[in-house]
Amino acid sequence: MSDLLLHERQSLILRRLQSDGRVIAASLAQELSISEDTVRRDLREMAAAGLCRRVYGGALPATSDASSLTERLSLSPERKDALARAAVPVFEAGMTLFIDSGSTNLAIARALPHTLRLTVITNAPNIASALIDRPEIDIVLLGGKLDHRTGAVIGARAIADAASFRPDICVLGSCGFDAAGGISADDFDEAEFKRSIARRSRALLVALTSEKLGVTAPFEVVPVGGGDHVVLEHDAGTGHVRALASSGANVILAEPPPS
Repeated sequence: MSDLLLHERQSLILRRLQSDGRVIAASLAQELSISEDTVRRDLREMAAAGLCRRVYGGALPATSDASSLTERLSLSPERKDALARAAVPVFEAGMTLFIDSGSTNLAIARALPHTLRLTVITNAPNIASALIDRPEIDIVLLGGKLDHRTGAVIGARAIADAASFRPDICVLGSCGFDAAGGISADDFDEAEFKRSIARRSRALLVALTSEKLGVTAPFEVVPVGGGDHVVLEHDAGTGHVRALASSGANVILAEPPPS
């Protein structure tokens, strides 16, 4: 496929963004038998034209940030389910979990074993709803005004409610993540809420699709370190894995999703 013309490559990239929700430059270069520099040049041109959004290692659809919550929930569900399956063995009977909003965290809530007795605190109505028919799980839903973009409550009332709890594990959503800075968010109020509950928790767990690795969102939340858990996709770069392992975090690689 190395003889593809420029417009043919970019058309293929657009189709891949629509079907997979991302492209990884290294994988695409290998598939097309071209250099990574060529792929990156294509992505730069497409981003300049508003056709995609460049991130570390590849690109996302141009509308990914502005998409509705419903659209985000439908994006690459098989990858998020694989992350969820890798995350749930960390949880033990009797634990109190905080589960933050987010499509991957919703997949984790749905994947919780039916034999596992837990208390789940959440700021996301859709996560509470996913567990409502699970009598073995006690659910605490934080109050406050719902933020439509995140599908969660994140204001002062939610922070005040969360102050009553000390979760064993805080399952935190992330807009961006790097080994040095840790978790970051796109919104100031969202970052403040995440920071408040994370600091009250004994350990963190963050499950990340690969396009978030190496991306720094505007507002810092918390770093990760010893005792925390980071769940990555099977194809996460070895550099990210090494950097996280050196921080003391427990790095878990998900199995590839079914093809």
